[in-house]
Amino acid sequence: MSGIKNLASQTLWYGVPTIFTRFLSYAIAILALRYMPLVTNNYNLIYAILPFLNVLYVYGLETSYFRFANTENKQQVYNTLSISLIISSVIFSTLFYFAKGTIAKTFNIDAHPEYITWMLAILLLDTLAVLPFCKLREEGRPKKFAAIKVINIVLNISIVVFFTIVCEHLYVSNPNSMWLRFYNPNIKVGYLIIGNLVASFVTLLLLYRELLQIKLKFNVVLWKKIMVYTLPLIIVGFGGMINEMLSRVLFERFSTLPTTQAKIANSIFAANFKLAVLVTIFIQIFKMAAEPFFFKKANDADAKKTYARVMKFFVIACCFIFMIVAMFTNVWQYLIAYKHKEYAEGIIVVPILAMGYVFLGIYYNLSVWYKLTNKNNYGAYITIMGVIITVLLNILLVPLMGYVGSAIATFCCYAYMMVISFIQGQKYYRIPYPYKKLLAFIFITVLLFLLQRLLYWLLPYNAIYYGFAVLSFWLYTWLIVNVERKELSKIPYLNKFIKAP
Repeated sequence: MSGIKNLASQTLWYGVPTIFTRFLSYAIAILALRYMPLVTNNYNLIYAILPFLNVLYVYGLETSYFRFANTENKQQVYNTLSISLIISSVIFSTLFYFAKGTIAKTFNIDAHPEYITWMLAILLLDTLAVLPFCKLREEGRPKKFAAIKVINIVLNISIVVFFTIVCEHLYVSNPNSMWLRFYNPNIKVGYLIIGNLVASFVTLLLLYRELLQIKLKFNVVLWKKIMVYTLPLIIVGFGGMINEMLSRVLFERFSTLPTTQAKIANSIFAANFKLAVLVTIFIQIFKMAAEPFFFKKANDADAKKTYARVMKFFVIACCFIFMIVAMFTNVWQYLIAYKHKEYAEGIIVVPILAMGYVFLGIYYNLSVWYKLTNKNNYGAYITIMGVIITVLLNILLVPLMGYVGSAIATFCCYAYMMVISFIQGQKYYRIPYPYKKLLAFIFITVLLFLLQRLLYWLLPYNAIYYGFAVLSFWLYTWLIVNVERKELSKIPYLNKFIKAP
């Protein structure tokens, strides 16, 4: 149980910078809307492509580091993978740099090709920081990890606010101010990228101790062994990104609405999609702590029982988050539709997508089986099938149901990935998951949500809506505490409120 205590504690530490990052992205998006809409749209498009480039630059070496650091000489793994990342990222950045003119034309930013240069610099710096951050996670140092991430976030947004708000105001009111010495009004939205670039550079400086531990010793045999393991993870990474964006991309293609109306409907879908993504914040936080934890525990005699316990607590937490997102949609509806009332129309997709993301989180937990047994090709197959399901269901459902059909396609994709991973995992690496109990938790959560909707339909009063939501939350909490009291009483922070039977 001590391992789960450490996992819970580290998850809390990783949570702080992750949540800050989400708020930062929203803040940056709001600031971006103030400048040159056309350029800002292209800027957003570039940032949408960055996650795909990150998959290319890192090519699965985060997971590979955790996998081999526990079976091979840890320092050799760190040296070899660091050198590999340095060489490959320099090559990628150089190739993209010479093609920056073409890239700039593609995104209609011919007037600012420097944006591409800055983006490539960010990719290079962030890639060089990947393994030092992995080292902190593998060594169980979440406090330093969190501190550096928070500094990165605060520095980024401080630079953006200073140049896009303070300097812009001074440029009009006091053009001779000393604070304008480094300000160029022609850069405008480019300062959003500069803030990211400076923060990435400072982050790398703060990781100097970990960088200095890299020795220029490259183990070719070890590298080849790791590449065989990591190559399927590239497909998993790209497939995950594609599944994340595919429904929104395909919607306009298969919608039967006129072009203008289809674009409006897609904007409504995208706005509500962001609400469901709140579930993924917890999943990302959990993955930070869980990935190194799973590999460290692999050789323990009770490893499989530990994985089963982790899954149980993860599902319990996800159900809580689902209830917060799905049972308080009236609150979220007000927030997103405050200025654009039409966004409220799409709130129906939020519970569908939120439960889909719960399934995705369970899939991430289940994926430990193919990562530990060196069967990453199965992860690639599952991801590819997920993409095919997403495409086919969008073709079938969007003409009939609009963006609700897209939401159902995403839900079914993640449900399939979860189920098939469980079936295959039990065949190759059997873990005693308490799946009946977990299904019961999910069923009860969904049932409470449906009862709330039914009551609100029969009695459309806010007091009924919110009252039943709070009651449901309390009932679910009471159920979990009573069913899992013995184990919950051993978890840090919770043991202050839940006593052993």
